[in-house]
Amino acid sequence: MADADDVRRIALGLPGVVEIDSDGFDFRVANKGFVWSYPERRPGKPRVIRTDIAVLYVGDEAEKQALLLGEPARFFTNPGYDGLPLVMLRLETVDEARLEELITDAWRMRAPDPGVEGDRVVRG
Repeated sequence: MADADDVRRIALGLPGVVEIDSDGFDFRVANKGFVWSYPERRPGKPRVIRTDIAVLYVGDEAEKQALLLGEPARFFTNPGYDGLPLVMLRLETVDEARLEELITDAWRMRAPDPGVEGDRVVRG
C-alpha cells in the first residue's frame, strides 16, 4: 500500500522535478504537472485536498481509457477531467513498485526531450 510520502520520494528522485507549495503534493517538470494530490470538489462544500489520491498525467485518451477500464478498482475520473489526459489513482491500491512505474511514466511524458533545448536540437 502506497501513500503520499511514497509519491514524494519517487517524484523527487526524478531529474528536473520541483515540488510546488500546496496543501498536499504537487510535482512538475519543465513547468508541467505530472502528479499531484486530488482536489476533490463536492457541491456546496469547500474543496478538499486528498493526499490518499494522486492525479496522474497519462498522455492521451487511449491510455486513460485503458487504465480506467482495465483497473477500475485503482483508477477513476470525474466530469471535471473529461477530455483531459488525467486519471485519479487510489494510492492504497498500489504497491511502491507499481507507483514508481506510474509516476515515472507520467514524468517521462512531461519532461523535455534530453536532445532538445528550446526549439533547437542539441548534438553531442
